[in-house]
Amino acid sequence: MTPDQSSAADVKPTAPKGYLRLGHHVVLPVERSTVIASLFAAATLLLAAAATLTLGRLGIALGDLPSTVLGDAQGKDAFVFDRLRGPRLVTGIATGAAFGLSGALFQSVTRNPLASPDVIGLSGGAGAGAAAFALLLPGVPVWSGALLGALLAMCLVYVSTGTGFRDPGRLVVAGIGVAALATALTQYVVYVVERDKATVLTAYLNGSLAARSWTDAGTIWLVLLVAGPLAALVSRRLTIAEMGDEISAALGSDPGRTRTAAVLLSVALAAGAVSVAGPIAFIALTAPQIARRITRGAGPRQLLSALLGALLLVLADLASQQLTLFDDLPAGIYTMAVGGIYLGYLLTREWRKGTL
Repeated sequence: MTPDQSSAADVKPTAPKGYLRLGHHVVLPVERSTVIASLFAAATLLLAAAATLTLGRLGIALGDLPSTVLGDAQGKDAFVFDRLRGPRLVTGIATGAAFGLSGALFQSVTRNPLASPDVIGLSGGAGAGAAAFALLLPGVPVWSGALLGALLAMCLVYVSTGTGFRDPGRLVVAGIGVAALATALTQYVVYVVERDKATVLTAYLNGSLAARSWTDAGTIWLVLLVAGPLAALVSRRLTIAEMGDEISAALGSDPGRTRTAAVLLSVALAAGAVSVAGPIAFIALTAPQIARRITRGAGPRQLLSALLGALLLVLADLASQQLTLFDDLPAGIYTMAVGGIYLGYLLTREWRKGTL
């Protein structure tokens, strides 16, 4: 071996400009606009978290907040953080991030700005499962029914398409049908169950972070920590897949397998989020859209979508706690109101572009 060859052999591969290499198999795109937007979203999320813990009659004094978070508080502050607001906040951050990441993956797969896990019947299936358990198994936690219902809905969609999760068009059509059936079952159960049960069930179906525990927080964080790195593994292949199946195949990527992997991860994230907080609407739709419009780039923008999803849900839950005029409405009501307006904007925009 010549000296030049020896020197070349000793040079370690580096990530290309604009990319971050994590080991030999994970290469993440890094753009200045994405980094700046992510830092801004993280800082705003931190401020919203502080507001959640400090505002209101039971709020923790701002000066006592660091010691309380570190576990040195006693009395009222310890009770508020450990039992009331701490689990609710931590659960909300992870749940919003899971919804945001789930939506980013699904919209990238379908190449459709109006797509989200809600569209393919996951939320409807979760609601139907929770309703069925409330009616038939009243002693069993409704979240277990929601998780089972979400998984069953995805199985029905998978079988109905005839191609699994590989065809985005069939996926959306089958999902709409499954969602309609699930909604019919849910409405039937709400109609026939006792009034007290119906009230509790309706609150869950709207999506809420009230009365969440550290167990709920641990559950959704575990889902996020497992699925997040796996989503990063498919990020680059998803960006290539957005160019079209022919180009993707020519570059050595299997578009069908990429779509299937991304949809499965999207379903897992959304199902985990629904199991702890209910089918909170529109977070999975709006967070990835805002991320793309801020950065104006291709690819799923996973980290930014997750941060924006967490921010949107924490702000919605903050409004739920502090806007006493509406008597502690579930956070899902606020996300539905904002998301409905945003969906109308998207529909109008796509109609004017001639894509609808």
